[in-house]
Amino acid sequence: MLGCHRTEAGRAGHIGDTEALTACPRQLVRGHRRYGIRAEHYPALGECLIDALSRYAADIWDTDTEAAWVRTYTTISQTMIDAAAADASRAPACWDAEIVLREPRTPDVAVIIVRPYQPHPFLAGQYTSLETPWWPRVWRHHSFASAPRSDGLLSFHVKAVPAGWVSSALAHRARPGDIIRLGPAVGSMTVDHTTDTGLLRLGGGTGITPVKALVEDVAEHAVRRPVEVFCGARTEPGLYGIDTMLRLRRDRPWLSVRAVVDRQTHRRLPDAIREYGPWSGYDAYRSGPPGMIRKGGDAVRNAGVSLERIRHDAVDDLVPGR
Repeated sequence: MLGCHRTEAGRAGHIGDTEALTACPRQLVRGHRRYGIRAEHYPALGECLIDALSRYAADIWDTDTEAAWVRTYTTISQTMIDAAAADASRAPACWDAEIVLREPRTPDVAVIIVRPYQPHPFLAGQYTSLETPWWPRVWRHHSFASAPRSDGLLSFHVKAVPAGWVSSALAHRARPGDIIRLGPAVGSMTVDHTTDTGLLRLGGGTGITPVKALVEDVAEHAVRRPVEVFCGARTEPGLYGIDTMLRLRRDRPWLSVRAVVDRQTHRRLPDAIREYGPWSGYDAYRSGPPGMIRKGGDAVRNAGVSLERIRHDAVDDLVPGR
């Protein structure tokens, strides 16, 4: 489901836990609101869903199965209707924001800084959805590239990808003065500041941006904790954000930054993680290309990080341009 967040352990352990299973639909309604979905739409969708299931699963469909599906859909849809009403009382469905800067960093990556017309609350490590004026009603997810700023400005690192309508428009076409729209901030890849647990951060490509935001967030709090950052790339140009991370490291002895370039060092990110481990007792955060996230998960597990302490946001949600 778009907009639902996860830890590496997944949701399988929550079967039978109503609170855990309804947490995702409550978050999903934020995406529905920006498309104008209203409470009266849910019953109509439910009728269509049950009709389609009974038609195409006729060989296993019976009255008990139908009753179970009706109960399940009724619970989930009512949860979403109530959540949408509660969310509407707290925040708009979307925010208009003016682009104040587009700064190219590489031929296909640009830093976009915007000024929302209304305060846009978020936490370091989260992401939001963006809509451009050139592709109305087409929304794509991008991570915030910094911790919340006192001036209210928001920054994103956008990589243009083939057939990426939104990403290409932002990276190449956007200019100061253009107006885009933002969805609400979502994502569970945030820091628990009530502990001093060590933090292990893995980032690749534009996935380095939430890592940067999380480091800034830790720096703003009084508690100093070890933060180990691994930046991975296939070639050196893929490390376009490493300079920023190295600058952050200069006056922060609790921060370690390591760059791993496959074709330069002849080793991959998982190898480096194992080499500098073990990492038992650390919380691990991963962001970047889906392949790197998956391999990074295996690497940190093998290096001693327990499943419940490995975090990432939904891989498919954060593929640029999808």
